[in-house]
Amino acid sequence: MSKPKIRVLIVDDSAVVRQTMSELLSADPEIEVMATAADPFVAADRIAEQVPDVITLDIEMPHMDGLTFLQKIMSQHPIPVVICSSLAGEGAESALKALEYGAVEIIAKPRIGSKQFLQESRETICDAVKAAASAHVRVHRPSRVVEPKLTADAILSPASHAMVETTEKVVAIGASTGGTEALKILLEALPADAPGIVIVQHMPELFTRAFANRLDSLCKITVKEAESNDTVLRGRALIAPGNHHLLLKRSGARYYVEIKDGPLVCRHRPSVDVLFRSAARYAGQNAVGVILTGMGDDGANGMLEMKQAGAVTIAQDEATCVVFGMPNEAIKRSAVDKILPLQSVAGAILAHAR
Repeated sequence: MSKPKIRVLIVDDSAVVRQTMSELLSADPEIEVMATAADPFVAADRIAEQVPDVITLDIEMPHMDGLTFLQKIMSQHPIPVVICSSLAGEGAESALKALEYGAVEIIAKPRIGSKQFLQESRETICDAVKAAASAHVRVHRPSRVVEPKLTADAILSPASHAMVETTEKVVAIGASTGGTEALKILLEALPADAPGIVIVQHMPELFTRAFANRLDSLCKITVKEAESNDTVLRGRALIAPGNHHLLLKRSGARYYVEIKDGPLVCRHRPSVDVLFRSAARYAGQNAVGVILTGMGDDGANGMLEMKQAGAVTIAQDEATCVVFGMPNEAIKRSAVDKILPLQSVAGAILAHAR
């Protein structure tokens, strides 16, 4: 018996986007476009007729904005939602709020040439819909008040155990579908003097800066979008910029990062495998590797290399994952030392970093 197709409802006020999305999704043998809607009110009628498996949702629409519609969906009839959003500042901020409200993925709208962009992004969009279809939809978790961060002077002072030896631990984290909220929970739990962290989260270009800024406002540690030659420091997390690979490097006792262009690796750029392999090479047993929720197998082979190089490796457990794909693939490869619920990962990182 053949597997049922994933039924998708496309909600977007642009007729060009609706048509192109329909064409590229329908071309995938695993996906069926159930219906399209130009605004949330039409979408509500479509859902009343037949409940889709996945909704692709524009943020800026007439009559009712996408965020309000998303909140109504999640409170009344939770359905996996993929946000189709603008790359610009306010669009990125709204898309990140949508992830907090329960959306599971972001795909980027182009600044110009929507049809061409969407055709070139066929693989990314189909993967996002498939990931959403297998996702466990989560409830919105309110953010907490943040204590003041350490100053740069405090981070670098000898009293706070600055990076003066190559035995300093470095934490490499990889995540995809559901990872934005998982990273928020994990990083919020870390103290201001946590070990230096490097992160790859699958996310479109220009969303990562808004994401880093959002986390920075919520966490005790400092969080920023990584730039080439940024030093990996205690109390700071560096997030790979969208559409660029992030590599960990070392010069003497100093760990730093390098931002690289290049082909997709495991269907992604940035790729978790690229980060983990560089951590295996340059940090070895001084590294802690963490693989979080996500679709596919990106990071599984790189985590195995980290383990073989002496690093401690941790995978998020199935019960707390939105999608158990990436952690499960790492577990299958015997690349994981510990399988933990998300709420226990921060404690495990700190225990191994001491």
